[in-house]
Amino acid sequence: MSYLCGIDIGGTFTDCAVVDENGHLVSAKAPSTPDDFCRGMLTALELAAGKIGISLPDLCRSTSMLSHGTTVGTNAIVQRRGARVGLITTKGHNDVIHIMRGSRGLSGEDVRLVVHFPESQKPDPIVPKRLIRGVSERVDCFGNIVVSLNEEEVEVAVRELLSQDVEAIAICLLWSFLEPRHEKRVKEIVNDISPGLFVSASYELVPKWGEYERTTAVSLNAYIGPVTTGYLSNIEHRLEELEYRAPLQVTQCAGGTIPVTTAMRSPLLTLDSGPVSGVTASRYAAACMGFRNVITTDMGGTSFDIGLIYGGEAAFSFRSRVHQYEYYLPKVDIRTIGSGGGSKVWIDDNTRTMRVGPESAGAVPGPVCYGRGGDVPTVTDADLVLGYLNPARFAEGTLELDVQAAQSSIEKLGGRLGMDLYECAAGISHIVEFQMADLIRKATIEKGFDPRDFVLFAFGGAGPVHAGVFARELGVEKVIVPQREMASVWCAFGAVAADVLHIYEKVEIMLSPFDPTRVNKNLAGLQHQATDQFENDGVAGDVRRFQFSADMRHKGQINEVEVELDQGQINAEHLEQLNERFVQRYEQLYGRGASLPGARLELVALRCRAIAETAKPKVVTHEMGSDVIPSEAMRAGREVYWSEFSHHQETPVYDGNLLKPGNRLAGPAIVELDTTTVVVRPDQNLEVDAFANLTIDVQSSRIH
Repeated sequence: MSYLCGIDIGGTFTDCAVVDENGHLVSAKAPSTPDDFCRGMLTALELAAGKIGISLPDLCRSTSMLSHGTTVGTNAIVQRRGARVGLITTKGHNDVIHIMRGSRGLSGEDVRLVVHFPESQKPDPIVPKRLIRGVSERVDCFGNIVVSLNEEEVEVAVRELLSQDVEAIAICLLWSFLEPRHEKRVKEIVNDISPGLFVSASYELVPKWGEYERTTAVSLNAYIGPVTTGYLSNIEHRLEELEYRAPLQVTQCAGGTIPVTTAMRSPLLTLDSGPVSGVTASRYAAACMGFRNVITTDMGGTSFDIGLIYGGEAAFSFRSRVHQYEYYLPKVDIRTIGSGGGSKVWIDDNTRTMRVGPESAGAVPGPVCYGRGGDVPTVTDADLVLGYLNPARFAEGTLELDVQAAQSSIEKLGGRLGMDLYECAAGISHIVEFQMADLIRKATIEKGFDPRDFVLFAFGGAGPVHAGVFARELGVEKVIVPQREMASVWCAFGAVAADVLHIYEKVEIMLSPFDPTRVNKNLAGLQHQATDQFENDGVAGDVRRFQFSADMRHKGQINEVEVELDQGQINAEHLEQLNERFVQRYEQLYGRGASLPGARLELVALRCRAIAETAKPKVVTHEMGSDVIPSEAMRAGREVYWSEFSHHQETPVYDGNLLKPGNRLAGPAIVELDTTTVVVRPDQNLEVDAFANLTIDVQSSRIH
């Protein structure tokens, strides 16, 4: 038997999904081990192997592809534990990363921070000024070298930085994305002086204009480079010891995977790769199920992440932000807030109001009910008190929850606000649900999309508990908990379902009418780069696909929109279609009539997505049977507090693994799976569909 394996490391749990060649799915969860994430990963793999009935070495020997999502780079930035970075740039531009943009990286944040500068501040510098060196060189805005590189200054700069114990060097020269020869030479000099030092050059990572954003990207890449490289090397070594022989793939922020060698060279690509894998899984499964518009919602222990799939394609963005630092990098558009099962509940003393998140209790000490020393109530504690969770069956029964401890902590909190135990617990649940609904509105309504035109995928360990409420708030009609047990490890499933993906970009600014010859030359160059990469990866020609697009804007504007090209060669007829597509896309984003038909356009950049299709897990269909619930699927009911009734009610509980396709049940009800719980609210119905998904009809009337 051959297997596909996906691993996703979260802040609280490490998830594993294994698919055999017949489409049989197995999932496993293990607590994350921040001191050595590799331990948690191997534990999750071992648990999955045990469910299959084989040993961990046997699973590794039989695995044809293992895709791994890592949060090591993200954690290094959040915890400020990255490398000591030196930066080499063009003389006179040393302070770019400190000046930042006028918004101080607060665009889209709390408006108070944006308009009241005294209440905001710049982040701690990634690279302090004492570790920045400017060298003499200049390339003009047409890509012509007008001042040669002063190599003596480069050598002096490198030796000075090494004398200050830098662990990585970032290189970002002015206009290097048009002419990279100087950056290449600087990198050669660094490698000659200090072989083995981590070096990141902007022409390789982000060859785009925007000097500040490029400098940020290359500095962040160097900042997380040594720790990520060390971690991935350790993973490779441990897997080799277990006789895993296939190439290790690492999930990336653009929605696919990259070889581990690429991830070591460009670890910035791995930021947000975990949440993006949830969108990848949803896109693949939705295509199999016939859904083209999907809101993806992932609620884990630490955060709540959402993505959007429209017309079968994931929404993309080309600007990212981390710790107020903005950088350019193509990625699936993910919105995140600190609203997870482990989010801490606190009282704002100024307003006497209850708040949830963004700080999380994490895996250790975790929520109060874990009994590991946590003393601040969390969303999970509230869910337990309300009766949504079974204290004896949490996390496959590996952790028995302490109900009394959770009750005591919430009762104490509620007492400060004059609320009883259940009012407080229900309030915690509502706050987090409304926070999630607000985030989804920002990704849909504020982008010109109507949530009512979408189905909503709810996954993650805590997502199916709360989806019925925030979907109802948005007017969404259908919630899908995909593949039952797989829902709690959906991002790991996404790692399995992902194709290998490389993205190449070329800045090429030209005014309409565009020159087809010039455009085609650049497109051919991008495809040539991608082909060379596939040759190095050993990717067969019959699985290669290339997708092309252009970033365009009205002349005189600064914001671009991406417009798809049908192929890698264009002619005059294609150019006319390109203009029409620009207007259509522009007005979809900014409103009908916002475009200026007939106005001159600028083409800013060309892009090639190089895709290598991989073996896919099978999404198996089943014959729909009776709507009558089998008796063996019924568990003992329990008292659950429903805010819709403002009191407890004896509520039926079902074993989700024993429900059959075609089964239907009316809310209020609880459906328990080994690693998650589905809460069916009053006046909502649940059905098991032909794909074994648990589907909630959010706006429907009760079954009588």
